[in-house]
Amino acid sequence: MFTPLILALVAGYFLGSLPFGYLVARAKGVNIFEVGSKSSGATNVRRVLGNGPGALVLFLDALKGAAAVGWPMFVYSDEVGLGAGLSALVGAVLGHSFSCFTQFKGGKSVATGAGAFLVLFPIGAGIALAVFGITLAIGRVVSLSSMLAAIALPVTAWILDRGTGLTVTCTAIAAFVIFRHRANISRILAGTENKIGKKSQSVQP
Repeated sequence: MFTPLILALVAGYFLGSLPFGYLVARAKGVNIFEVGSKSSGATNVRRVLGNGPGALVLFLDALKGAAAVGWPMFVYSDEVGLGAGLSALVGAVLGHSFSCFTQFKGGKSVATGAGAFLVLFPIGAGIALAVFGITLAIGRVVSLSSMLAAIALPVTAWILDRGTGLTVTCTAIAAFVIFRHRANISRILAGTENKIGKKSQSVQP
């Protein structure tokens, strides 16, 4: 049992570390760590480079999360597969936020976590995405929508009684996502957080 967990954790970390946001921005002559929120996540890429690059990074970041969780759940079965999937999820989230390929800088792991949970806990992911969409439509603040969606995951796991391992992991991931948004929380409280539709200063390559 121990070996599959470690293997999934390590593989998940390296998959999560793939710096798609950095690479897409670099292809357009921009160092994403020097502009906007200085995050390599899809939100910052979209804000700096536009909807097309942002959507591409969103898809790729979600895909790497799904791949990190999917392969151990396919290779292993039953409890071993679930445990390995949870281990891979943790690795992928940490890899995205602290990528070994970009001097341990990264994003906030929302898209990567979402992709992983779509495979690992699809009902919870669906509810979280609904919470995200509703909150975004009302408030137009991506960071607040992301945090509330993250909170919806452990709440859903607890209500549906999906087991201690999944519930605890969902809680830990939600806490991590909120921690990564601590600067956004300060801006939300100050009323200065960016909103969807607000024009940002363009960046020239």
